[in-house]
Amino acid sequence: MIILGIDPGTAIVGYGVITTKIPKHLPQDRNEKPKVVDFGCITTTAFDSPGERLKIIHNAINKLIEKHKPDIMSVESLYFFKNFKTAMPVSQAKGVILLAAAKKNIPTLEFTPLQVKMTVVGYGKAEKKQVQEMTKELLDLSSFNLKEKSRKKDDAADALGIALCAVLKGVHG
Repeated sequence: MIILGIDPGTAIVGYGVITTKIPKHLPQDRNEKPKVVDFGCITTTAFDSPGERLKIIHNAINKLIEKHKPDIMSVESLYFFKNFKTAMPVSQAKGVILLAAAKKNIPTLEFTPLQVKMTVVGYGKAEKKQVQEMTKELLDLSSFNLKEKSRKKDDAADALGIALCAVLKGVHG
């Protein structure tokens, strides 16, 4: 089973691709470490118009789908925003991400940050760093030179945690 995890945003969209050896119709083994296939960020700039940002994100997600052929897409869900100006653009970005999945008939799962923290760390008020450390511990990162990937932003680590949440929750499309 191949899972594409997405941490949506407008300036930065984190992505992480993980795989498990167990077919998606069977329960996942919590003792098996899913393997990281790819991770990184899709970036746009403040100079891009809102429409251009959405186009960049949509095209990049389509390329990731074509490259990795995920069985499931796991996306962080927007649950609460203090700033309406932030909520609307992020919602629009999430919309083009979900559209890309729907056009390829990829089942999509959504998890709130609280659900990710509870599932990955076991504590809903865990700090971002705790989630990232536990994600690193639970995933097989042996095929990656982490120094080489050290420039990757927190958003990519968050996306790996979101993908991992789909495996640990045992939810399969």
